[in-house]
Amino acid sequence: MTQDSAAAPLPTGGIPFDVAALGNYLKKHLEGFSGALEVSQFQGGQSNPTFRLAAGGRRYVLRKKPPGELLPSAHAIDREFRVISALAGSDVPVPRTFCYCDDPAIIGTAFYVTEFVDGRIFYDPALPGMAPTERAEIFDAMNRVVAALHRVDYKAVGLADYGKTGNYFERQIARWSRQYRASETERLEAMERLMDWLPKNIPSGDATTIVHGDLRLDNLIFHPTEARVLAVLDWELSTLGHPLADFSYNAITWRLQPAEFRGLAGHDLAALGIPDEEAYVAAYCRRTGRAPIPPDDWDFYCAYNMFRLAAILQGIMARAVGGNASNHDALEVGRRAKPIGEAAWRQVERILARH
Repeated sequence: MTQDSAAAPLPTGGIPFDVAALGNYLKKHLEGFSGALEVSQFQGGQSNPTFRLAAGGRRYVLRKKPPGELLPSAHAIDREFRVISALAGSDVPVPRTFCYCDDPAIIGTAFYVTEFVDGRIFYDPALPGMAPTERAEIFDAMNRVVAALHRVDYKAVGLADYGKTGNYFERQIARWSRQYRASETERLEAMERLMDWLPKNIPSGDATTIVHGDLRLDNLIFHPTEARVLAVLDWELSTLGHPLADFSYNAITWRLQPAEFRGLAGHDLAALGIPDEEAYVAAYCRRTGRAPIPPDDWDFYCAYNMFRLAAILQGIMARAVGGNASNHDALEVGRRAKPIGEAAWRQVERILARH
């Protein structure tokens, strides 16, 4: 799917903000902006509503906070804008940023505008319809970009104060436990066990890099015909943190079923041309100069990320129940919190079985 085809025109009166007010604002704050403004909303996405703007023969992308009561620290539009702007010119491909607005009087919530990057977005990691060599190249390109992000000198690009350093897993487990509790709609036994076990079993060692927080294949825009990443999207959860927390989230695709959350488990990877988990992890370690990751540590990182994903999905469920979801299938997506939490506990059981 191209980024363009992911944008659907909204029916008359269906746009949840004043298009004329937005157009007037952009004429004052976006150099070169002119003409009548057309707006369509991108399909998919469960967090910050995203829109394609077209005016004067040019296209842009707008991301805004959703309406309604929001969880603390969630939907950090200002942080997205800052990190994307800081990474311009680095080895990490990002859209060009134009303007940020925190005045709710314009379209109801804070928003920012970037360039529109024309390319392909892949929602199914099995990459149906591709040749094995193409799949291998797509995954290698993704691995290269993840490694590039974790090699960025965050101080040199002006992000020294973008997050706390040290004790990342401890802080994140506590944060996502709070977020989960704040959006809890039913008791999930696996989540209860994880909130008890994870903080007591954090691997030793620490490191700090920029972390994206949601490094999935479908948050990358690929060149229309080449296996090359043109832009990394959706930086809402980015901060300073442990690179292996970020990378293991990218890699839990190999441990999840397709029905759980766009996973690869159960596929014949060799036939598809997709590297197996071991090869993918080894490529990342080679690109970042990291020693092989101990199995217990790796299983912990995977468990942590599935726990975190389950907490995020629970937040989507709570927004769906509260009527503030930005996507019509939010309830269905939110229901995945339970099986993802159970998958997280299975990673813990891999560790326990070794001891």
